[in-house]
Amino acid sequence: MKRFLHKLSVRQIILGISGIVSLLIFLIFCLVIHLESNTQVSQQMADRWSEDKNVSQVSCFFSANVDITPDSIEQFRHTLDAALLEASIIQESPNAGARLWADAYSADGKITLKSDRTALEADAVGIGGDYFLFHPLTLLYGSYFSGNDLMQDYCIIDEDAAWQLFGSSDVAGMSVTIGDIPHIITGVVRREEGYLYEAAGLNSTLVYVSHDTLSTLGRSNGINHYEIVMPSPVSQYAYNYVKEKIGVDEREMEVVENTTRYSLANRLKGILAVGTRSMNGKAIIYPYWENVARGYEDILNILTFLSIFFLLYPLTLLVICLVILWKHKTWTFRSVWNVLRDKWERILETKREKRKSKKMREKS
Repeated sequence: MKRFLHKLSVRQIILGISGIVSLLIFLIFCLVIHLESNTQVSQQMADRWSEDKNVSQVSCFFSANVDITPDSIEQFRHTLDAALLEASIIQESPNAGARLWADAYSADGKITLKSDRTALEADAVGIGGDYFLFHPLTLLYGSYFSGNDLMQDYCIIDEDAAWQLFGSSDVAGMSVTIGDIPHIITGVVRREEGYLYEAAGLNSTLVYVSHDTLSTLGRSNGINHYEIVMPSPVSQYAYNYVKEKIGVDEREMEVVENTTRYSLANRLKGILAVGTRSMNGKAIIYPYWENVARGYEDILNILTFLSIFFLLYPLTLLVICLVILWKHKTWTFRSVWNVLRDKWERILETKREKRKSKKMREKS
């Protein structure tokens, strides 16, 4: 080893060390990308829904010109059931309550909540379907509710709203009045924090009510988001089905396949689309979690570009090294072939000698 290092010049040693360091930086970037992409739980419903990797999560974002209603979503659900049955995609789980798919929709707006202490006007999300399956917020107290419940007089508030309304955060099970109708607080959640969340619009008190409550007792901007996790037996099946069957003009919505959102292929596409990716000619106001997801896309695209840069450097050094070794090689393919052939013949000769020796022992 010392003799080998002695033959190397200082320049070659520096290049070798820098190549190793560059490769280590590349591996660190890969680890960071993997960890960061897994922090977005709202993008990982498919993994939580099925371990078989045969489902996809798809999200639709609608412009202000689209009039999506719970009835139109219900019609889409019936169409989906019929399409899955026709494609012979059936539920094979022994669990009688198992489902092939789950979905949710939401509308943003404002709503006023009253307690015995004070009144509070807050930003609100009116939910339908299994919203909290897709967005498992951190519960401090209580539990979630479902937009599929027959009773719609439930709400979930964040910690800030709880303190303003009651002077405490442990208020699950207590009631607030919305439009003179009592609503039970089923849970108190921690509002997600950080630069991206604040930049995405999550910088004030936020409460969650049923879509029916928001549309009748608050000020709703209409349903602007629909998402579903469903079987996808072939690539892009779920994405294409939702895009074609949701009943909205393609120019008035954006469809995202969340399952592969942070894949290497999509990150490379994002790098190539730099400058045009952020352009949006559609009148779509994204909910805060989509804005955060798009922010993470930009960050991961930058990290991917840097990781490629740090990988190219050691690869370039390796190619140069191989070229130099090739130019200064002292062997030919014929000489290598002769050496290998001789070794193979010696192996065969050794086996023949062993068989011969064994037969002689058996005779004696």
